[in-house]
Amino acid sequence: MRFVDEAIIEVSAGSGGHGCLSFRREKFVERGGPDGGDGGDGGDVYLVACNALNTLVDFRYSPNFAAANGESGAGRQRTGASGDDLLIPVPCGTRVSDEDTSEAIGDLTEDEARLLVATGGRHGFGNTRFKSSTNRAPRRTTRGKSGETRRLRLELCLMADAGLLGAPNAGKSSLLAHVSDARPKVADYPFTTLEPCLGVVRLDHARSFVIADIPGLIEGSHQGAGLGLKFLRHLSRTRMLLHLVDVFDNPLSRIDAIENELMAYSEDFREVPIWLVFNKIDLLGDAMRTEFAELAQQAFPARRLFFISAVSGEGVSKLMFALGEALEQEAALDGH
Repeated sequence: MRFVDEAIIEVSAGSGGHGCLSFRREKFVERGGPDGGDGGDGGDVYLVACNALNTLVDFRYSPNFAAANGESGAGRQRTGASGDDLLIPVPCGTRVSDEDTSEAIGDLTEDEARLLVATGGRHGFGNTRFKSSTNRAPRRTTRGKSGETRRLRLELCLMADAGLLGAPNAGKSSLLAHVSDARPKVADYPFTTLEPCLGVVRLDHARSFVIADIPGLIEGSHQGAGLGLKFLRHLSRTRMLLHLVDVFDNPLSRIDAIENELMAYSEDFREVPIWLVFNKIDLLGDAMRTEFAELAQQAFPARRLFFISAVSGEGVSKLMFALGEALEQEAALDGH
């Protein structure tokens, strides 16, 4: 299925039904008085999170949604039926904002969670409502109110435990393919990853976690350069980040440049643990490995460092088990 992580839709809540102007008319009942009923309320519009969905692609082709209107009132003080609410299923992880005002409306992160996005119009009053001791035969009614109409921006953010961060061609897709059943595109040129990809890492029959791979970052990504800006939101939901670094791509200076792009996009990333993972060490000789490891430890003494080969698998199991243990400890602290 094609992955689409943004869509703009228009939702319209139902309008309220009008009040009825009616008088009681029965044989042998003189001056029966007003008996016009109220209208029904218009239906509301809700977005509902659904685990079975993983894309917003359907909204690209059907962007308009409308809830049912309330029915008008009738004689004999009969109230019109209220319009049914409209429930629109969206993938878990969908952020919702108003396209015209940029107001943040809500965030749907749990299955079956509901978010009210448009309120139905209130019903109108029938003439029975206006009867009084001084007005025995009112001819006044009110019309139902129009329902709310809004243009919404939907943004799907992947729900992953850990995210892969790094420059283009750092080996993120190779690592994801090695540790999971995901099959991202792998090639020897930059930007082979054009859309986010999720993979499930299974440590044993009882322990697993989800990793997300996004397109590589370059300097200026937070301002729209490359593909990073479009997909950085997916990393914002992760509990940990693995920063993959190509040992042959000016690694020690490239690290700060990439992580500065991350912080420029959102200060929230300062709260997310980031491990440094140096990839392609299988291409280094033993002496160069030792020298490189010492330089990395000196440059980043406070960081957790790992040295792997995503192609040969060297060091990958150690990394994945350490990551799984860290995620379990964090979940225990959060009470999950």
